Amino acid sequence: MILRTLVAFVMCFGMVVSAAETTEKEKAVALVAKAADLMTKEGREKALTEISKADGPFVAGELYVFAYDLEGVIVAHPKNSKLIGKNMLKVPDVDGKMFREEIVELAKTKGTGWVDYKYKNATSGKVEEKTTWIRKVGDVVLCCGVYR
Repeated sequence: MILRTLVAFVMCFGMVVSAAETTEKEKAVALVAKAADLMTKEGREKALTEISKADGPFVAGELYVFAYDLEGVIVAHPKNSKLIGKNMLKVPDVDGKMFREEIVELAKTKGTGWVDYKYKNATSGKVEEKTTWIRKVGDVVLCCGVYR
């Protein structure tokens, strides 16, 4: 009986965690869609300026939109403005994964999708698994990541 209760608890907890991740992923997709809409309606420069605002409309708690060009240069970032203008294409995650190359390649070939990697969570201070939704709009790759 105790074993059944424990198994049921673990299964329910897993579903709650999975549901929470799905909700965060849906929010990430929605934030990127909102940024894409602005870029389409108002143009590249206006959108990148808005995306780069630390207290702007593309920041929601741990979630925020950032952007690369098709060469891997960060063109908008609300959390670390020092990164804007830097080519990050060849900078791997902690396991050596060239995830930015994967982001740019996915943008060029499919236009949208998820990319998994590890990254330091500014809130927890720990390196954690992260998945990022990407969407290409013109020559810009809009991104929003979710810690898993």
